[in-house]
Amino acid sequence: MERTLSSDLIYENSLSTRAQASLPLRMLATLVLWQRRIFSRQQLARLDARLLADAGISEAQRQAELSKPFWR
Repeated sequence: MERTLSSDLIYENSLSTRAQASLPLRMLATLVLWQRRIFSRQQLARLDARLLADAGISEAQRQAELSKPFWR
C-alpha cells in the first residue's frame, strides 16, 4: 500500500517556509501571471472573426481585453 502525506503536513511545511521565501515566490508568481496575460492576449489578437464567434467573444470584448495593460 502506498503512503501519502496528508494535506495538513503539506500545509504546515509550506507555512514554515513561507516566511522565508514569500516575497521572492510572490514576485515570481506575479511575473509568470504577467507573461501568461501577454501570451494569451497575443493569441487573442490573432483570432479571426470565425474563431471569435466560435469562442463566443465579440469584437468589442476582444478590443476591451487587448487594451488592458499586462498588469491588469
